Amino acid sequence: MEISTESRILRIDITGQDRARVTYPLTQILGQYHARILDMGQAVIHDALALSILIEQTIEIQASSLRSELEEEARKLNVQIHFQLIPESDYNNWVERQRDRRYLVSVLGTSLDAYHLARVGEIISSSGLNIDRIDRLSGRQSLDVRDQGRVCLELSLSGMLSDEDTLRASLLGLTSDLEIDVAFQHDNVYRRNRRLVAFDMDSTLIRTEVIDELAKLAGVGEQVQAITEAAMRGELDFQQSFRKRVSLLRGLPESALQQVIDSVPLMDGAERLIRTLKKLGYKTAILSGGFTFVGRKLQEHLGIDYLHANELELQDGKATGEVLCDIVDGGKKAEFLTKIASAENISMEQTIAIGDGANDLPMLSLAGLGVAFRAKPLVRKTARQSISRMGLDGVLYLLGVRDRETID
Repeated sequence: MEISTESRILRIDITGQDRARVTYPLTQILGQYHARILDMGQAVIHDALALSILIEQTIEIQASSLRSELEEEARKLNVQIHFQLIPESDYNNWVERQRDRRYLVSVLGTSLDAYHLARVGEIISSSGLNIDRIDRLSGRQSLDVRDQGRVCLELSLSGMLSDEDTLRASLLGLTSDLEIDVAFQHDNVYRRNRRLVAFDMDSTLIRTEVIDELAKLAGVGEQVQAITEAAMRGELDFQQSFRKRVSLLRGLPESALQQVIDSVPLMDGAERLIRTLKKLGYKTAILSGGFTFVGRKLQEHLGIDYLHANELELQDGKATGEVLCDIVDGGKKAEFLTKIASAENISMEQTIAIGDGANDLPMLSLAGLGVAFRAKPLVRKTARQSISRMGLDGVLYLLGVRDRETID
């Protein structure tokens, strides 16, 4: 028998219904021939198995009964098997492409359909990137359309990206058009080894703006809210606007602070996120332009490691309309993030910052992963990542954490 030496690469594809003990008997046969495995991958969708094994086909293997033995075993397992010779030049090109940069795109929403993925895929393709793998990080969905939970698919990409800003802008455009969130990240060692998460507090870790709640109790709610909204949109200097708002609280009784503490609602997904982060060994911090009296309560309840916020001055049981010490603005948040990371011996690439307002942008841009959460348009446009369609625990998907790995 004449033995071909044109190709040294053989791909073995196995498809069929997934069940226990499919991979083992096939690899056992390969093992008997000491086949060198060059690559291997397996995926299961519902109960459909797709297994591919790339081996080096030596002259000895070509002359052996390996193929017929694998075919016989496949018949016993009731799966289909297909053999494909791969030209050595194609294999070498494939090996060379492993040097390409790696990226991740996370597609998040209460539900996803094929049109969403088609639009994302179109942008990825036009950027010259290739989708290598798609993983579902969220749990399996019920057929009940009323059961609107959360869905996240993570797309692993490779290729040479020439214009990252254009890609990001195109993906951001989808978030408004399709009511989904799309995050783009570099797939590197830091992405898998974050260690510190810093949270804004008002409208991020909690669902309200504390100063607005205090203002309502002081009878100046509309005045303060108007100033708050302008500041969060970046239309006013934070320090000036904050002092102006606090001055309107002059005379507010101390009992109002406890009233606010007792009624503060946590953000959706906050407890699940922080419980999971603590399980994984992350350090956590609240870096807030809000007030310490609420921050301390959250710190105690959630087990937050660090807290930096503003201290409302009280005299004779009433607010003076002033704050103690320096105001925690955007610059201070970034400064505290840097100091905490240094104290914990954590690189800035390993930090995460999450916030919703313009005064969060300095720490969002400084952190290795900055996430604009349910943020104002200016912040969403400026931040590198944003989440608006699900709770705070959606951040876990950006870390590659699957639903089954979280603590509910």
